Amino acid sequence: MARWPKPPEGSWTEHYPELGTAPVSYEDSISPEIYELERAAIFKRAWLNVGRVEQAPEAGSYYTKEIVAADASIVVVRGHDERVRAFHNICRHRGDKLVWNDFPDRETQGSGSELVGKRSGWRYDLDGALTFVPHESDYLDFDKSDYGLIPVHCDVWEGFVFVNFAAEPEQVLTEFLGPMITDLAGYPFDKLTSRWYYRSEVKANWKLYMDAFQEFYHAPVLHANQSPTNYAKAAAEAGFEAPHYQLDGPHRLVSTSGVKAWEMDSSMRKPIEDICSSGLFGPWAKEDLGEMPTGVNPGRCDPWGLDSFQLFPNFVILFWSQGWYLTYHYWPTSHNTHTFEGNIYFVPARTPSERVAQELAAASFKEFGLQDANTLEATQTMVESRAVANFVLNDQEILLRHLHKKTAEWIEHYQKQTAEA
Repeated sequence: MARWPKPPEGSWTEHYPELGTAPVSYEDSISPEIYELERAAIFKRAWLNVGRVEQAPEAGSYYTKEIVAADASIVVVRGHDERVRAFHNICRHRGDKLVWNDFPDRETQGSGSELVGKRSGWRYDLDGALTFVPHESDYLDFDKSDYGLIPVHCDVWEGFVFVNFAAEPEQVLTEFLGPMITDLAGYPFDKLTSRWYYRSEVKANWKLYMDAFQEFYHAPVLHANQSPTNYAKAAAEAGFEAPHYQLDGPHRLVSTSGVKAWEMDSSMRKPIEDICSSGLFGPWAKEDLGEMPTGVNPGRCDPWGLDSFQLFPNFVILFWSQGWYLTYHYWPTSHNTHTFEGNIYFVPARTPSERVAQELAAASFKEFGLQDANTLEATQTMVESRAVANFVLNDQEILLRHLHKKTAEWIEHYQKQTAEA
């Protein structure tokens, strides 16, 4: 396999010397104490993506989000002024949960001119103000204006809705995202509104799954059964190496070269891929999305396959050169469990064949993701055995080093601030 050129320093790890080269401890993936610190230092202080504006498309529409790691349930609402706001999903009457359906731990969505408490009937407008209380005169020394919904810091970047649970965020959203991410502004996210969604409850630490998608070293081996025998054998023997890695603040990027399955010999493809003109890497017919922003394919890889942007702490945006993208979320629920969510976005299909091509790509990628998840529970149990304390990482795994390093730095920063308070 032809090797891609390395940075002048000789390796990507040396290009970012602050990462170090020593084996890495995975204690942060098995320790209940570190998990509790992550909740306080990261998930209650960082900007967290909780969806896209299309999930609340018009005034009065809303959706809820359960965030266990932040001890929070929120409701995201689009107001009459078109502004998207977020509130704690708690009624001011005796702590009732405000918006839910039959099961209080399940997320929901809907629309209406107001939000109504399920048990007490207290009503709130789309700005969070309390507007109606049954038997209001029975309350003593009571002023409705003092009992609106509790707001959560909320901001929108390129249609992505972010929240922050800190009393006062240390950075505004764009400062937190930094130039590597904000250089993606202008990508036509608003045109890719055909969405496939899936989720899985995984018995492994959230960072272990992030690590699984932060390198492609494993791909030819683990995913060999997703490819025809000849191609899988050749790929496994040759290995795979990504051409570009990039770090910016707490965020990370890996880019890969292009794989054009439709240009391979037919023996290298699955029959269903020929039938649907689609597969793991998306529909073969490339979508014309116009000129791309400078942040896409920043390494100027040629041929280019994808960019995987890992936004700290738990959000991934992955752009495919064929004109579609997907997102991943990894929501911790304990030190050794988390909820994994995947969203796949295409330009709405214009023909039945385009729809079928998108369906196959979405199904293929779901299988791809679950293959990675399938190994994680075994990894979790082995790391928890502590038979090995530190793990060696190669040059293709620098994003793993970076994630665990930044996690430790956020905890250290939090502990220092707490001690000084």
